[in-house]
Amino acid sequence: MTTDETGRFVRLRVDLVLEIEDLRALTGAALERIAADPLLHDDERAHAESAVREDGAEALASLVDPFDLLSEVPGVELTQASWSSEAVAHDPDALEWDLDDEDDDTADDEEDEDDEEDDRAGEGAR
Repeated sequence: MTTDETGRFVRLRVDLVLEIEDLRALTGAALERIAADPLLHDDERAHAESAVREDGAEALASLVDPFDLLSEVPGVELTQASWSSEAVAHDPDALEWDLDDEDDDTADDEEDEDDEEDDRAGEGAR
């Protein structure tokens, strides 16, 4: 792949934590969407309905559609998507939710590059 081709594709990662404030409303909306989906076969529909009744995270996942999220963005076409949801313990003060985390990853990458350069320099001295 050329640089021009790889520059055309972008992986967008979004990590959200949502609080379900009304499980009944969420489940009801998910069940309505499932019932209205003309592409689902009866066995698939029954499985989806069971999953959203048992798990709020499944209900949420059935309502979120990355294609819908990007449909109004000009100049892009979604070529591939995957998403999932899961119940999590959430502590807003935990380090894993630090908004400056991206900066830490950059520093780690720079350290890794420095380590690789040191390794290469050591190999040349042998």
